[in-house]
Amino acid sequence: MDSPAEILPGVIFYSYFSTERKEKVCLWNHHTLILQVSGKLVLETSVQNISMTGGELLLIGRNQLGTITKTPLTGGNYETIVISLQEDLLRKIILEEKYGADRKYIGPPNILIPSNEFLRGYFQSIVPYARSAGSEMTDEMGILKVKEGIKLLLLAMPELRNFLFDFSEPYKIDLERFMLSNFRFNVPIEKFAMLTGRSLATFKRDFQKIFGLPPRHWLLEKRLNAAKYLIEMKSQKPSSFYLDLGFESLSHFSYSFKKKFGVSPGAVNSCLSSVD
Repeated sequence: MDSPAEILPGVIFYSYFSTERKEKVCLWNHHTLILQVSGKLVLETSVQNISMTGGELLLIGRNQLGTITKTPLTGGNYETIVISLQEDLLRKIILEEKYGADRKYIGPPNILIPSNEFLRGYFQSIVPYARSAGSEMTDEMGILKVKEGIKLLLLAMPELRNFLFDFSEPYKIDLERFMLSNFRFNVPIEKFAMLTGRSLATFKRDFQKIFGLPPRHWLLEKRLNAAKYLIEMKSQKPSSFYLDLGFESLSHFSYSFKKKFGVSPGAVNSCLSSVD
């Protein structure tokens, strides 16, 4: 089986890793429900750090950047089912069920959902479809399962209607604070613009006013300075953090580091060792 596999294309996914620990930078365009079957999942954003294990459910808010770390059980497997709660489907539910937000949601952007017997039953009903890569699930059945999941979430936590059914676009937020909190994430400039509630042109103009540099130049400088601090002050090796700082490869990091500071990361480590 390929991993992750699509049970219902673009809506329900099944992740299965038997032995590997994996990290991935994610941008969630839609609210997303994660059903943890086995293993451990850790979600890290600029404002939250959430860990969950088998049998737990996590609701991730849309328009966010974060890192997911997937760790299998010792000698066991890692399994998750991911359901994308897309806006067009949520709008249909509003029309069909007369749901809707009655106020602005002000809680955390990511929520661990308290389990109950209905959610546990729903959880178990999806696992067989997932493990067969959705071969028995038609599109119609898949949409019904997503709708069922949303209804059960609202039964468990009625206040989630203000979370799920707020379709307003990201408002123009504090760009400086956002970028200082999220510069480590390796995503396109266009995504940063969208997440701060700006067009690409407005984002670049506002960015230049605040930081005095174009976004790509500033991001590289910020990441390299953070790397230099980790090497010099924390004695960390580049292989342990280059991905966390948004570099695509170790060779890309080493080249950029030497171009900026005139020495390779290894040379900095060697100098520190000789001083010790």
